[in-house]
Amino acid sequence: MTIRTALAAVLAGVAMAAASNAMAQDTAPPSAITVSGSAAVVTDYRLRGVSQSNNGFALQAGVTIAHESGFYVGTWGSNLAGWGTFGGPNLELDAIGGFKKTFGAATLDVGLTWYMYPGGAAKTDFAEPFVKLSGTVGPVSALAGVAYAPSQQALGKWYDSGASAQTGIPDHPGAKKDNLYLWGDVSGAIPNTPVTLKGHLGYSKGNSGLGPNGTSVAPTGEYADWLLGADLALGKIVLGVAYIDTDISKAEAAYLQPNFSKYQVPGGDSISSSRVVVTATVNF
Repeated sequence: MTIRTALAAVLAGVAMAAASNAMAQDTAPPSAITVSGSAAVVTDYRLRGVSQSNNGFALQAGVTIAHESGFYVGTWGSNLAGWGTFGGPNLELDAIGGFKKTFGAATLDVGLTWYMYPGGAAKTDFAEPFVKLSGTVGPVSALAGVAYAPSQQALGKWYDSGASAQTGIPDHPGAKKDNLYLWGDVSGAIPNTPVTLKGHLGYSKGNSGLGPNGTSVAPTGEYADWLLGADLALGKIVLGVAYIDTDISKAEAAYLQPNFSKYQVPGGDSISSSRVVVTATVNF
């Protein structure tokens, strides 16, 4: 066998091995575990219509690990700067776990979110189980959800007003309260465009006051929030704009101030007033 013949045989063997490896990769079963996540910058972090970043910018990121069985765990975080100090650093870090399963055209998602404020007072952390049902019909997707947080100190009415919260002396120390949140989301892509229109309507019912660190999930006790917006998909980058508002009146918000006002200035703009929020998200 000449050198040329031997070299040709080696190259042919390498080519066959590469082709075999490529075929093996093409036919390899998908991984049982998937990892997904996102990072975003928003002009205002609104939780259920109320600003958590004092009407200012926020950086947010999250990651989810899901198993093919339907079980998943994840975490999500954002900087804060709202009507209270959260008992420490202005940081929210959520731990999320649940089970998601598709039945025909509908998907059921049952889980729990643990809201944490690292370095802050333990009384500020709270747990909230949730159930979500979603589905898609043509270009339209819809979701209905209910989240119920059982009675906990973080949700209790410790302070009757923003003025008393400023003193740091609770009106009702150790108070506990539960919280209910109902919401619905709908979205639809505009045909032959990268634009998706979206809407949201939510209803909160909980404590009518401020919690142990001058914060509250439902500070006026009962209110509605809504959102109308649009997203522009550019590959893995999504640019969004949304109008967000609540039905919390100036009179209802007044007794919560200065905690409930922008920059905690007495008589300042309420952090539940209408706002146009712009977002830029990278998905991976």
